[in-house]
Amino acid sequence: MAKLTERLTPLAVAKCTKPGYYPDGGRLYLAVKASGAKSWIFRYRFGGREREMGLGSITVFSLPEARARANQAAKMLADGLDPMAERDRARAEAKLAAANQLTFDAAAEQYIKSHRAGWKNAKHADQWTNTLATYASPVLGAMPVADVKTEHVMRVLEPIWRDKTETATRLRGRIEGILAWCTVQGFRAGDNPAAWRGHLDQLLPKPSAVAKVENHAALDWRELPAFMPQLRAMPGAGAMLVELCILTACRTSEALLASWSEFDLEARLWTIPASRMKAGKEHRIPLSDAAMALLVRLRGQHNGVLLFPGRAGKPLSNMVGLQLLKRMNRADLTVHGFRSTFRDWAGEATAHPREVIEHALAHLLKDKAEAAYARGDLLAKRRALMADWGVYCTKEATSAAVTPIAAARAAA
Repeated sequence: MAKLTERLTPLAVAKCTKPGYYPDGGRLYLAVKASGAKSWIFRYRFGGREREMGLGSITVFSLPEARARANQAAKMLADGLDPMAERDRARAEAKLAAANQLTFDAAAEQYIKSHRAGWKNAKHADQWTNTLATYASPVLGAMPVADVKTEHVMRVLEPIWRDKTETATRLRGRIEGILAWCTVQGFRAGDNPAAWRGHLDQLLPKPSAVAKVENHAALDWRELPAFMPQLRAMPGAGAMLVELCILTACRTSEALLASWSEFDLEARLWTIPASRMKAGKEHRIPLSDAAMALLVRLRGQHNGVLLFPGRAGKPLSNMVGLQLLKRMNRADLTVHGFRSTFRDWAGEATAHPREVIEHALAHLLKDKAEAAYARGDLLAKRRALMADWGVYCTKEATSAAVTPIAAARAAA
């Protein structure tokens, strides 16, 4: 170790390897950690307290540069200022200046980038980007996040709150999340102007009070046997996608992202992982004879990972089903609407219990007491339900107008 009266040299700095403090004079020290890391330290006393201020690593600042930084700190001390407090103040001012430069659009981009990995669906990021670009950016986009106030958020939300309530509600939550991130990052301060409880709920009506219930256009279950041959006659993957959705009563997104690894054809079971389910819970779908026949046809199409691969190994567009229905001159229908067709058929034409039907649709039971008892997924009972559904979907159109099963059993 160098003597206390000696100043360090570049060679001495390189040779100092034992953990400890090596003085250079003028309160500047070389600090060597047990890990071997070396940095510069300015040690001083202020307000009756001994303090240490880091001046940076030796890999960043040379010995002359460290002496210059220590000299600046010593001048502050001589002027009665705390060097560390002054540095913190300068950093806070720099961050505030940066906040005045960070626009809402830039903050939104950073927020989406930092959260993208945690979102279960890659399209989630696109939804965020599109809704923010469409509705928020025209008002907030170029504004510094530090300047965003309640009046600005209201200018975004009010025009669509009554006519596009669901979109507006999601948008509000996204704006709130971005501004909360900005606050944590130090880019803004104060209350969140997009917060709902105790804030915007005093200015806007409850979403439930103004939201318009829009049901997905659905095919009457009595018409399904006549519709299915028309569907099977259509070429392309879109027709098979819609058929799979019908035969399994699944959601479009669940079919679009389905991979062959999720299917156990011997057990006649499709297991959709929780990460791909709306309710965040694993869902097992029993496969009927009709569904199995469709999967055999699909397997003969390709050997890819996905059932419905698009270009470059990506899934098909979620518009493929709607485009198919338009080609069939059935623009009055939606793919999601076939879940309603299934629900209506099961409720009106069968004696299958309601909770079995709800499980088949992967719905969470609203009745908490009922849900507490129904802890299983009723697989055996659902297998019988889906088998009946598969048979009905493949009936001849002439036999579609049959007496509903429930009514027939009641008459018997």
